[in-house]
Amino acid sequence: MQVKTHLAMIPIMVRDQDEALHFYTEKLDLEKRTDMTLGPGMRWLTVAPKDQKKPEIALAKPDVLLHGQERVNELMEYGSRNISLVWHTDDCHKTYETLLARGVRFVSAPTEQLHGVEAIFKDPDGNTSVLLEPREVCHVARKHRAGTAA
Repeated sequence: MQVKTHLAMIPIMVRDQDEALHFYTEKLDLEKRTDMTLGPGMRWLTVAPKDQKKPEIALAKPDVLLHGQERVNELMEYGSRNISLVWHTDDCHKTYETLLARGVRFVSAPTEQLHGVEAIFKDPDGNTSVLLEPREVCHVARKHRAGTAA
């Protein structure tokens, strides 16, 4: 029996869920999908691109009472050191200019790479994202499943 799975949720750690919601909906133009209070200090908040069903991004606030302040600090630091999300675009330069005008803080402007054109930005909590316009060869390889990264 084969098990069928799909990627449904990508959690990113945020300190203030309302601020994160504003950033992801107003600056990146995503839509709010779920906003539920599950108990004291527990809010389930997700966003996603308007034209995409899955995966959703969970804007997760770590609970100091549950994890302790030291662990919360570690969780928040992780997002600022690693890439959390990669966003596909057909025109990296144009999307960069649009997001820059909306106040998105970029770490690097669009840069030519072997795999395409990319720009790097951070959300208010330091979570790093890559805006990627892949080269045509990347589209062809993905379409034909020519290989995978190890």
